[in-house]
Amino acid sequence: MSRMQGLLLLVFAKYFHLPFLRGVQTETTRTGLGGYWGNKGGVSARMSVFGHTICFLNCHLPAHMENSDQRMEDFESILQQQQFEGQAATGVLDHDVVFWFGDLNFRIDDLEMQVVKSAIDNNKYSMLWEKDQLNMAKDSETVLEGFQEGPLKFSPTYKFDVGTNTYDTSGKKRKPAWTDRILWRLRATAPAGAALNAGKRGSISGLTSGTKVTQHCYRSHMEYIVSDHKPVSSIFTLQFPYKVDVPLVTLIVEDEWNSIADATAIFKVAPNYSRSSWDWIGLYKVGFKHHKDYVGYVWAKQEEADFQRQEHQVTFTEEELPKGSGDFILGYYSNNMSTIVGVTEPFQVIIPGQNLLLTSLFSLFLSLSVLPAPQQATLL
Repeated sequence: MSRMQGLLLLVFAKYFHLPFLRGVQTETTRTGLGGYWGNKGGVSARMSVFGHTICFLNCHLPAHMENSDQRMEDFESILQQQQFEGQAATGVLDHDVVFWFGDLNFRIDDLEMQVVKSAIDNNKYSMLWEKDQLNMAKDSETVLEGFQEGPLKFSPTYKFDVGTNTYDTSGKKRKPAWTDRILWRLRATAPAGAALNAGKRGSISGLTSGTKVTQHCYRSHMEYIVSDHKPVSSIFTLQFPYKVDVPLVTLIVEDEWNSIADATAIFKVAPNYSRSSWDWIGLYKVGFKHHKDYVGYVWAKQEEADFQRQEHQVTFTEEELPKGSGDFILGYYSNNMSTIVGVTEPFQVIIPGQNLLLTSLFSLFLSLSVLPAPQQATLL
């Protein structure tokens, strides 16, 4: 997660991908009021995914029709300021794949209000694309080279009267525009960007190394009326050859824990993994959202005598187990890498003794609830 005033970026991943998401870093850049205010700017999250570098950049750029040049200047400033640690992909555009999105605030030039609304009413969006400031900037701004966007086949997403699907009827009467956008960029590896240019107008783009981005849909959501903007969404498939396909830590656990004695796990570490004495293994409910959402955890301690061992075992005590049954996952958290580097498949925890306490408390509650009113008052 990366957050700044007015900007929030959340990245979710399926649990079985977690061991292959490495080098996660975030950055924020304020551009409002000369860099002092966070209502405008950019937030980013970068990571290595199966050995390929990916960066997500969410921006809120300056508003108003006449500020197209200022939007480009702010975008370039964000790119220059956002630098990441490590030898690979130190800047946003150094990544193999970049997704750039947000309230970019680009407007439709030249055309009068009635012309724009008539084009919208008649679904003649193509005549508006030609006057869209972002589309025009792609032909002149070097920093936008390689950025692609799916066709804008939905109505402009700004500006609406709040609570309606009616374009601005206030005294300002803002001209409709596609302010909310989602673009992507693949780092060129072919000579002169040949692979990028070949698919520039399509919904599929790829690198000569085999990386491919496919956009399946790009749409707005008119049903949301709490803002003067309409949100946009897009679904992509990202395909690339594996560079990393073996987790740094392999966790082995039984399919079920039926007693406290079953609450053990075995883990194996890869030869190239550097352990820390602060590494731990967390027990997570299926559907967890953060590495700190564990039900319980145990330290993945390493004694001096363990250095030559291939397998290590940990045991969860009764206090570290859930108080009810359900489906759970074990995850190995690396302190050095600040991420989960190994997970199990989901398994069931069904420990009768743990459920007995809840059953007894529930029975007690039922017993108290049927007592006559005076006795209830006395008990309280």
